[in-house]
Amino acid sequence: MAAPGRRGAALFPAVLGLWQLGPVAAREWATRFPSLLGFQRRCVSCAAGATSSGPLLASASRRYGPNSALDRILGLSQPDSSLTLTPRVPAVSMNRDEQNHLLAHPPNMPANPRILRVAILGAPNAGKSTLSNQLLGRKVFPVSKKVHTTRCQALGVITEEEAQVILLDTPGLISPVEKKRHNLELSLLEDPWKSMESADLVIVLVDVSDKWTRNQLSPKVLQCLTQFSQVPSILVMNKVDCLKKKSVLLELTAALTEGVVNGKKLKIRQAFGSRPGTGCPSPAAQDPNTQSGRGPRRTGWPHFQEIFMLSALSQEDVKVLKQYLLARARPGPWEFHSEVLTSQTPEEICSNIIREKLLEHLPLEMPYNVQQKTIVWEEGPSGQLVIVQRLLVHKESHVRILIGPKGSLISRIADEVGRDLMNIFLCDVQLRLSVKLSDGPPSALAAHASGRSY
Repeated sequence: MAAPGRRGAALFPAVLGLWQLGPVAAREWATRFPSLLGFQRRCVSCAAGATSSGPLLASASRRYGPNSALDRILGLSQPDSSLTLTPRVPAVSMNRDEQNHLLAHPPNMPANPRILRVAILGAPNAGKSTLSNQLLGRKVFPVSKKVHTTRCQALGVITEEEAQVILLDTPGLISPVEKKRHNLELSLLEDPWKSMESADLVIVLVDVSDKWTRNQLSPKVLQCLTQFSQVPSILVMNKVDCLKKKSVLLELTAALTEGVVNGKKLKIRQAFGSRPGTGCPSPAAQDPNTQSGRGPRRTGWPHFQEIFMLSALSQEDVKVLKQYLLARARPGPWEFHSEVLTSQTPEEICSNIIREKLLEHLPLEMPYNVQQKTIVWEEGPSGQLVIVQRLLVHKESHVRILIGPKGSLISRIADEVGRDLMNIFLCDVQLRLSVKLSDGPPSALAAHASGRSY
């Protein structure tokens, strides 16, 4: 009897009509680079008294990668990954000068270096930063359920063996109207396009759990793909774990690719069936959102080279995509030292994480209008990172909301930020947040609101 993993690898292509989702490059990765597994780095938090470690890397023995999204979709049993280790993920220096020195340091390249620059595109809140963090193995980009958490382009760097992959984490593609509505920076309009100019590969990320938008690529994404059609692209269907009916994935695949992948027509029967509840109407349906005066408007992209179905929250799902990206790297010099994880400064990372928490905990449009000002950033006598940041708001009522009853909300925000920063910088963090009116003296309430020490 065939092993469960082999049965799963054979079953899904049959469902798709002999079309294989899993890339050949990912399957060949384990044989090309047998020393992929490195040493696991363990981080001990002295303050919290807890021991945490990086994600565990299972043996790459399956055809489509271990514990892949395909196996999850098919309901196959998963291997025990508790006995294997993941490559070490570098920390980010808490010192700006050290970080800048590392960024400027000549890359410590091997004899045969390879490089790949990857732009990640998608609608706002599709999960781009979550995917980037999982690929990097450490959270360095802010993540929130609200849109426009990422406000400018930032780089993430994956370095394993001879290959270096540079992730261009871009803001969600928006229109000038959205920029004005949310009081957003000009970079939100410009950065995604700049990323495409230097990209070797484009990942188009689609949130398949959003039944209102999942059946077609956004016009901005299609415009970007059309203008840079010479850049190879792959489709990543995210949040597949949220789907109750996995058959919807077949219909979405046909819609988002226009039935063509890597130059081959997909053979999917009744991809746009009339079954209720799929949330995936036919492209030919007379819908005002998909039609124009010149005829049907394109809703998919027929030039994707590969398709991945995953949950960006799953370490194992994302590992399959990571292996594919490393294998796609082509001969060329590295751009960064192997110890570089991101191009952001420590202060930028901190401000981004604080903004993430503000988006999570504050209502409506309020977090978009909070200004941040770093007052203190220094190393304490015991080697801890000491941070004091002031949050500026426009209304006295917003001061009260942000502080919360007896300082509960601002303390909770500081607590969550501090824990994230410890995992990024691998050091103890002492964080204090204060709140004041942007055009007045510090609020009396704000004087009692501060973060905790870790």
